[in-house]
Amino acid sequence: MLLALAACARPVPAGVTELTYATPYPPSHPFSRADQRWIDYVEMASGGTLQIHPVWSGALLSSDMSLEELRHGVADIGLITPIYTRGGTHLVRIQSGFYSGADTIADQVAVYRCLERSVPEIGHEMSGLHVLAIQGGLLPGVITSKKPVRSLEDLNGMRIRAPTELLAVLRGLGADPVNMPMGDVYSAMARGVIDGVVAPVDTFKVLHFDEVGRYFATLKVPRGAYPSRAIGDKAWQRLTSDQQALLERSTGVWESALADEIEKGAVAGARAARAAGIVVHDISPAEQSRFDALYLEDAEKNARKLAKLDIDGLDAFRKARASITETGIKCGVQS
Repeated sequence: MLLALAACARPVPAGVTELTYATPYPPSHPFSRADQRWIDYVEMASGGTLQIHPVWSGALLSSDMSLEELRHGVADIGLITPIYTRGGTHLVRIQSGFYSGADTIADQVAVYRCLERSVPEIGHEMSGLHVLAIQGGLLPGVITSKKPVRSLEDLNGMRIRAPTELLAVLRGLGADPVNMPMGDVYSAMARGVIDGVVAPVDTFKVLHFDEVGRYFATLKVPRGAYPSRAIGDKAWQRLTSDQQALLERSTGVWESALADEIEKGAVAGARAARAAGIVVHDISPAEQSRFDALYLEDAEKNARKLAKLDIDGLDAFRKARASITETGIKCGVQS
C-alpha cells in the first residue's frame, strides 16, 4: 500500500492519466516481459497521455484475493488468477477443465471466447472488472524430485501440486494432490513437503524447478484459458472514452505478447532442463488416452455439481466440448 501511495504522490503532468499495474511476478518473468510490451504499446499508442506505473513482485496484489483487491482499487490494473480464487468464480474456475484437445494457446483463448460470449454466468462472475487479456498456456507434464513417473500407476502415493480441475483425477489414481500457489512450490519441493508438481517445461527456467526437480514425465495434461489481466471498474470509469477504446484495442497486443513470451519460455525451460540433467520419461499413447478419458469424465462431473449453486455448468461444458472440432475452434457448434 505504501508503494501505491508513493505512486499516487508523484506529480503527474497535465493531460496525462497514470494507472498502476500490479503483478506478483518479477520483471524478469516471461509474464512480466509480456506485460512490459503491453505497457510500451499503450504509452506509445496514447501519445504519452496514458502512463502505466508497474509494481512488480507481489507488492500490491495477492494470489488468492486479487479480484477483490482490484475491485476495491488496491491497484488500477492487475494480474488476476480467478482459477485460484476462493469463492465467487465457480464456473470460471471449473471451465478450465473443459479444454482437452485445445493444445495451443490460440485454441485455448478461442474456446474461452466462445464461452464468454454464450454463457452469461462467466460475465457475472467477473463483474466489477473489465478483462483486458485472456491467457492460455503450455500443456503441463509432471515434474518430480525423487521418483520418476513412467505410467499413471507411478503417481500412486505421491503428493503432487496440481490445479483445481485435476485434483479428483489424481486422487482416483492414488495420488495425494494439493493446490497451492505456484510461488510456493519451489520451497515445498525443496523441503520434501510435496513430491512433485503438474507444470509445463518452462518452469524449469522461470521458477527454477531445475534445482528441485529430477524427472519430467511428458503426460499431456489439458489446460484451459482464463481471464488473467483486468482493470477495476473504478479505474475504468476515470478514463475517457478514447482511453477506454485504446485499452480495448490493446487486448490483442497483450494476448499475443503473452503467447510469444510463454513459447520463448518453453525453449529456455527445455534448455535449462537439459543442462541440469533432468531425466525425461515419455508416457505411452495408451496411458495418455486413459488419462484423457478420466480427465473429461471428471470435468463433466464437476460441471454437473455446479447445479447446486444454480449454475448450468453442464451447458458450459457441452458448449466448450462442441467448440473443439477436428478443423479448429468453432463457436456455436452443436453436437
